Amino acid sequence: MRSVVVTGLGFICSIGNDKTAVSSSLHTLKHGLAPYAPFSDPKTPVKLIGAIRGFDTSSFDSEDWSWPADYTVKRDVLRGLPPHGLFAYCAVQQAIADAKLTPQDISNPATGMYTASAGSASMLHHNITRMFASGVMRCSPMGVVNSVVGTLSFNLVAAFKILGASCGFASACASSGHALGFALDEIRLGRQERMIVVGGEDGNLEAILPFAGMRALSSTDKPELASCPFDERRSGFVGTGGGAVMILEAEEAARARGAHIYARFLGWGQASDGYSPAISHPDGHGLALSMTRCLTDAGITPKNVDYINAHATSTPIGDRSEVSAIKHVFTGDKTPAISSTKGLTGHGLSMASILEAAFCCLALDEQFIPGNAHLRQPDPETLGLHLPVETKSAPLQFALSNSSGFGGANVSLLFGKN
Repeated sequence: MRSVVVTGLGFICSIGNDKTAVSSSLHTLKHGLAPYAPFSDPKTPVKLIGAIRGFDTSSFDSEDWSWPADYTVKRDVLRGLPPHGLFAYCAVQQAIADAKLTPQDISNPATGMYTASAGSASMLHHNITRMFASGVMRCSPMGVVNSVVGTLSFNLVAAFKILGASCGFASACASSGHALGFALDEIRLGRQERMIVVGGEDGNLEAILPFAGMRALSSTDKPELASCPFDERRSGFVGTGGGAVMILEAEEAARARGAHIYARFLGWGQASDGYSPAISHPDGHGLALSMTRCLTDAGITPKNVDYINAHATSTPIGDRSEVSAIKHVFTGDKTPAISSTKGLTGHGLSMASILEAAFCCLALDEQFIPGNAHLRQPDPETLGLHLPVETKSAPLQFALSNSSGFGGANVSLLFGKN
C-alpha cells in the first residue's frame, strides 16, 4: 500500500485562526475559553464556550455575517452555508494555501474530500420554525442544504469543484476521526492521490446547550475549573466550534512536487464499546481495541509511541474510561506522555478528532509535547501515567490521537515524524 503524508493544515478554532497562532497557544497553554452572551440567562446552567474570534455568524441571514478580510466568500457559496460551513470554508482555503496546491490540483478526479459535522441545529430550528409560522413556500430554498447532517459535504464539494471521492461522516465525537481513517485508506489503496478532510461545528447555543441536559457540561464560569481533563475537580466539558482541515497526499506525489510534510499518517483503528448510547464503557474496552488495531495497522509497538493526544473531555466517566484503556495497552516500562488539549480549546464535538490530529502533526513537525492545561490535582486513577503540566520541547517520533463518540464509537490515529 502507498505511504501517506500530511501536507496542509487549516485552523479556525478557539486557540487561533491559523497554524502560527495555534502553535503559539499550544506552546504557552493559552486557552480560548470565554463567557458567551447567549448563556447569560440566569436559568442557563452553563456560562463558557470555546470562542471563535474574528467571525460573526449570529444572524440567521448569512448576508449579515462577517469574517476576516483574508478570505473571499462568493455570495452563491455563502447562501448555502451553516455557521460552521463558513469556518470550514475559510479553513479549507487556508489549508490549500499551506499545501501550495493549485486549483487544478484540487479539482480533478484524483482529489477527494471527506467531511464531518453534526449539521446545524440552529439553522434547522430556524428553518422549521419559519416553515410552520409562514408556510413552506416562504422558506429559503437552501434551507435543507444549510442545516442537515451532510451540509459540509454538499457545500464544500461544490464550492471547491471536487471531482474525486466525497462523503460526510456522522459518528458524533469520532466523526472526523472516521473521515481521516477512511481518507487514509482511499490513498493507500490507490483510489485517490489526495484527500481534503474537513471537520466543523457551529459552536453556538443550539449546538452546545443540549449537552447540559445530559449533565455533560461544566457549570462553572472559571476556565481553569470548567475544562480540566484528568483533574479530580472536573465536572464536565466546555463546548466549542470552528473548522479544521488536513490535506493528505500520497507520499510519492507530495515529494515530487516538493511539498512540506508535517507528518506521515501511518495507520488507524476503530472499535465499538457495545455498551451505552451515551457513555463510554467504564473499562475502556472499545478504545483499547481501537488503539491496538491502530498500532498493528501502523506496524508500531506501544513502547514506540512518544505522545498520546487523549480524547479526555473533562468528564469523570469519559476520562477514567480512557485512562483504563491506555493502561491496558501501554504496559511496559516506557510510557508515552499524555495530554488532552481540550483544556485549551474546549470540546469540538465532530471536529475534535481532526483538530487534535492536526495538533499532533504540528507537535511532530515542531518537536514538542503539549502540556495539560489546568491540571492541578490529578485524578488518583491516573497514577502511573505521564501527564506533563507544561508544554516542552521533546524528540517525538510517533504520536497517537484518540477519539470516542456516542454509542461507544472509538477511533485511534497514528502519525510519525517525517
